Amino acid sequence: MLDLHRLEKLRLFRIPPGQVFFAETALRLDYRLPHRTEIVLEGVEHLPKDRGAFLAMNHTDRYNYWPLQYAMYRRGLRFTATWVKGKYYENEWMARFMDSMNNIPLPSRGYVITTLFRAELGRTPTEAEYRLLRDLVDGLRAPRDLETTEAAVNRLFATHSGPAGFLAWFDGYFGKMIDHIVRLNKLALNEKKLNVLVFPQGTRSVRLSRGHTGLIQMAWHLGTPIVPVGCSGSDKVYPGNSPMAKGGRIVYRFGPALESDGPEFADLRPKVPYQPLTREATEQHGAAFRAATDIIMQRIELLVDPPYRFADDVVAPSDERGVGRFV
Repeated sequence: MLDLHRLEKLRLFRIPPGQVFFAETALRLDYRLPHRTEIVLEGVEHLPKDRGAFLAMNHTDRYNYWPLQYAMYRRGLRFTATWVKGKYYENEWMARFMDSMNNIPLPSRGYVITTLFRAELGRTPTEAEYRLLRDLVDGLRAPRDLETTEAAVNRLFATHSGPAGFLAWFDGYFGKMIDHIVRLNKLALNEKKLNVLVFPQGTRSVRLSRGHTGLIQMAWHLGTPIVPVGCSGSDKVYPGNSPMAKGGRIVYRFGPALESDGPEFADLRPKVPYQPLTREATEQHGAAFRAATDIIMQRIELLVDPPYRFADDVVAPSDERGVGRFV
């Protein structure tokens, strides 16, 4: 399970042993036999040479970051750390694999609510229980106005001296987790000389959909450039859940870097400090985060083939709905 303790002990590597081992023992052979996989990198000159950058890429399939990491490794480019969902740390062996691959797990409020509830009450919350707690931590319900007949939620509140106590505890705990996420990104970009790979869509979709704002919040906070990356063809090589490549051609196109203080963002970047990924940051600067994220997604669209571009009927796809998406 992803919790504060796991974030505190997570390590990142300038040369991640898991990525090197996996590339040499699995991917190198898999991309040659039995069906050859051609991986093309275009526009690598846009990658900053003197510093790390966030790589913002579309997420067409379960494995489309593997060919990118492999090709960059083979060309001697910087290794990456990748933002991944907290739910992949539910299984201990999977968590160890994720750690070895230099991943940075991001806890969402929904994930923390779900795992906390399960830890204290021994089961996953129902949709009604989850919604009560989520509305509370999102500020949609004030503690003094919260009345519920959900017995399990009331038991949870009782262990924290009521709804107000629970909210104060949650904000403190989640804030500490975010502090470590910021620390890990600084470590990756500065000390470990890595690029950080992020999927702004937050979920898999062949066609582009609207991005989440977490990337721009972190990039502006750290003053780090964002390099848009368009991936085309990986969904044909990895059409299902199997990690074995089917063969084919994958093209990754890198676009010009978007600087935090560059003209693309004009006056959008907040002039006052904020803590990224917090409710307060979204309340104060949500419109700017949204506008800047739309710019990033538009830049990605310019780099993908037509079948991967925005479609009018694609808004916000999700692998799962409800509490199930967190566990």
